[in-house]
Amino acid sequence: MDFSKKLKQLRLALGCTQTQMAELLGITARGYRNYELGAREPELSILIKLADYFNCSLDELVGRNFSK
Repeated sequence: MDFSKKLKQLRLALGCTQTQMAELLGITARGYRNYELGAREPELSILIKLADYFNCSLDELVGRNFSK
């Protein structure tokens, strides 16, 4: 699963809106929407905030899977 889909899945699982996520991250709602649309990729500092919020690793957040 790619990052944008994973991000949306995690957000919906917690019942948060895009606007709430944007406020949590200190960015605009449009900026957050662009992450979920795959139009932009967040900076590392934002990825870390997201991983902390969702209580997951950065690898899990960005869809990396090491089982081959």
